Amino acid sequence: MDRTVGLVGAGSMARALVAGWLGGRPSLPAGAVWACNRSRDDRLAALAAMGVCVTRDRAELCAAAPTIVLAVKPVDAAAALRALAPHLSEARHLIISLVAGLPSRAIGELCRLPGLPVVRAMSNTPSAVASAATAIAAGPAATAEHLETARSLLSAVGDVIVVEEGDLAAVTALSGSGPAYVYLLMEALHLAAGRMGLAPEVGRRLTAQTVFGAAKLALASEHGPRELVRQVASPGGTTVAALEVLDARGFSQALVDAVLRAAERAGELALAAAEPRPQGLE
Repeated sequence: MDRTVGLVGAGSMARALVAGWLGGRPSLPAGAVWACNRSRDDRLAALAAMGVCVTRDRAELCAAAPTIVLAVKPVDAAAALRALAPHLSEARHLIISLVAGLPSRAIGELCRLPGLPVVRAMSNTPSAVASAATAIAAGPAATAEHLETARSLLSAVGDVIVVEEGDLAAVTALSGSGPAYVYLLMEALHLAAGRMGLAPEVGRRLTAQTVFGAAKLALASEHGPRELVRQVASPGGTTVAALEVLDARGFSQALVDAVLRAAERAGELALAAAEPRPQGLE
C-alpha cells in the first residue's frame, strides 16, 4: 500500500503533522510526505527543512500522493479543492479534511467527484506538542480502511476518536475551540496569583502544572468531573468558598453558553467555506 501523503497548506497544523510523521514516532518513510502551498515560500521552506518534498504543482502532488490532507483555512477551502479537482481520482485518492464546517458531500461536489472518499477531522492546537484531541468522521464514500488510514496518520499528534459526521460541529465547539477556554481560565489564575503577591514565574508554573495535572487525573480517573470537584472541595474549606463565588457569577452556565455559540458558528462556517476566495491556498 502506498503510504505517501500530500499536504495542501503549510500552516501550524501541517508542521505539527510533519513533525509527528517524520520525527521520532512510528514514522513515514523518507520522501513519503509532500506539501503544496500556492503562497508563503517561507512556510514551504520550513517544511522542506524538515524533510518534506515541496511543490506548487497540484498535479505533481496528486500524482505522488494517494492520500491528500486538506489543511487550509475554511475561507480558502473551496478554491483549494477546485484547483485540486482535475488531478484527483475517486478510485485512487482519499481526502482527509481538517477544514472546520465543510461537509464531506460539499467536498465531493466542489471537486465534481461525488464518489470521492473523504474523512473529515477536527483537531486542536495541542497538536504542536503531540497532545491533540482529534475526532474523525467518515464521509459517505469512505470505507473502514480509509477511516483507519486517517486515524493512523492523525494519531501522530495525539488522541483520535471516531464520531459521526453530524457530531463534528459539537466537536469543533468543544475540543477544537476548547484550548482557548482553558487559556482564558489560566489567564485569570495568573491575574489572581499576581494580586496575591506571587512572582509571575511562580504563578505561571503553578497554573500550568495544575491544569496539566487535573487533566491527567481526569483522563485516568473512573469518576466524572463533579466527583473530582467534590474530592477537592472539603466542607467549609477554601475550595468551597471559591466555588460559591463562581456559582454566584454564573461561571458554568457562561461556559456552556459559549460552547453552544461556538457550535452554532461551526454551522455558519459550512456556508462560508463553500464560497470561493481568489487569494487561493494558505
